[in-house]
Amino acid sequence: MTMPCAIEQEAKEKELTERLGQQPSWLRPGILASLAELNERFIDLLISQAMTTTSPHAHPLVHKLRPLLMVLDLIGRRRVAACPYLLVDVGFADPQRWLWARGYHVRDGERMPPEQYLAVPQAIALARIVFTYSWHLARTHGSAARMLLGMAGRTAEILSTYTLCQITELAESHPHWMQPRWPTHPRMWRDLLDAAMKGEGLRLERALMRGLQLLAAQVRSSGLL
Repeated sequence: MTMPCAIEQEAKEKELTERLGQQPSWLRPGILASLAELNERFIDLLISQAMTTTSPHAHPLVHKLRPLLMVLDLIGRRRVAACPYLLVDVGFADPQRWLWARGYHVRDGERMPPEQYLAVPQAIALARIVFTYSWHLARTHGSAARMLLGMAGRTAEILSTYTLCQITELAESHPHWMQPRWPTHPRMWRDLLDAAMKGEGLRLERALMRGLQLLAAQVRSSGLL
C-alpha cells in the first residue's frame, strides 16, 4: 500500500520535473537544448579527467568530485546537464580577458586560469563549441548570455566584435580557459551531482537555485552588468 506522504512526494517530484523542463517564453527555440548538450559533453570530459588523474593538486575540484563522477550514470549526467546555466566557464565575467585576446594588453602576461582542468584530447573540440555558442548568444541574445552564461555586459560587447573565424581560432589556442563553474565550491558540485544521481528532485532544485545565486553574485561582483 502506498503511503499518503509517498504519493505527495511523487506529485512534487513530477511537478518539479515539468517546471524545470519548461523553456522561458523569451528564449529562442533550441537555446536550452544546446545548453544541455554542452553541459553533458562537459560532464563527460570531467569524468574522463577524473579517470586519468589522481593528483589532488593539479585538479583539486575534480579530485574532490572523483568518487561521484566515477559512478554518475547516463541518467544522472542528463539530470545535471539539464540545469538552466552553463556548467563550464571561460571567463565570461572578466571583460579584460577578452580584450587581452583581441590584442589590448592592458596587463602583463596572459589572462588565464591557474589550472588546466581539461587536459584530455577532446577539450579543444568542446572549446570550439563553447566559444561559438557564447559568441552567438552575445551577438544575438544578450539577456540569455547573462542568465545562462553569467556573462558581463561588457564581455558581450567585446565578444560581439569577433568574427566566427576569430572566435574559433581563440578556442583552439585557449582550451585551457575552460574551467568548471564555481571551482572553489566543491559542496555545491557534490550536492548537484549526488542529487542528480539519486533522482532527488527537491534536493536537485535547491542545488540548482544555489547555482543561480552564485551565478548572479559573480556577475554583480564584476560591476559590469
